[in-house]
Amino acid sequence: MLKVSQILAFNEVMLTGSISQAARHLHRTQSSISATIAGIEDELQMSLFERRNGRLHPVPEAHYLQNECAEILRRLETVSDNMHRIKSLQSGELHIASMPGPSVFFLPNLIAQHGSERPDVRTNLVSRSAEGVYRLISSQHYDFGLADYSPDQTNESSLIDSEVFEFRCQCALHADHPLADNPVLSPRDLDTVPLATLSAENAVHTEIQNAFAQQGLRPGIRHTTQYFLSLFNYVEKKLACAIVDPISIESYRAYKESKQTPLLFRPFSPAVYFRVALITPRHRPSSVIAGHFHSLITKSFKSIEAKYR
Repeated sequence: MLKVSQILAFNEVMLTGSISQAARHLHRTQSSISATIAGIEDELQMSLFERRNGRLHPVPEAHYLQNECAEILRRLETVSDNMHRIKSLQSGELHIASMPGPSVFFLPNLIAQHGSERPDVRTNLVSRSAEGVYRLISSQHYDFGLADYSPDQTNESSLIDSEVFEFRCQCALHADHPLADNPVLSPRDLDTVPLATLSAENAVHTEIQNAFAQQGLRPGIRHTTQYFLSLFNYVEKKLACAIVDPISIESYRAYKESKQTPLLFRPFSPAVYFRVALITPRHRPSSVIAGHFHSLITKSFKSIEAKYR
């Protein structure tokens, strides 16, 4: 098998037509270039040059070999250029799995922010249930995922690592609602108010039930959905108030950026938390571009945590 140093030497001899010229261009001695050419001929068991009057005359097979060598050198140069682009965060691929809520606005907005100066970065964002996200990351085929925090999944799996973020939920209400002037809303304030919440199997639903029970009350849950974003429709139509997570609030505000939003958001007390796990595969080394995007998500999450304390 030919070595890269042999390919370089042979290609330079073919381009210059001279051992001495090739030696100068490659900063090597003439004897080493001559030995390299002789080594190639020995390995291929054929002569590549006719030597007449002290000059080299390539045989037809040498021209074929040069075409192949030139293609190899072009591919090596392309690989080198691509690796430099990856190192400088200008190229690469991201494979992300997310529960549906953040995959609608939050993650696409971050991807757009990240890719605005990196047009050669390709992304693959898939939306799955929380259980589906854990399975995909466990398969080691995705760079990271976002899912509801599950102690059983995150603490017991030997296939994933995770970082947990806590977001204090807020009460969403219409600007025309009688409670709109309240700076903080409690279960007692919402005692007779229709509520929209996540489905009963979600941990946030349970926390809301417990918050009301601590004050001897039961929430008047009128509507339930699987995802936070769906709850805003009920609030906009003045059908209910909703206790929602800050990621969905930020997504809603981004969506309504150019419009007049009719909703207000107030802290809910006692605190109800929405917990998100940022999951990474334990046995898949992180690429440079994935590490950079991971930092972007982490920074954004910490900013949202601080904003809605």
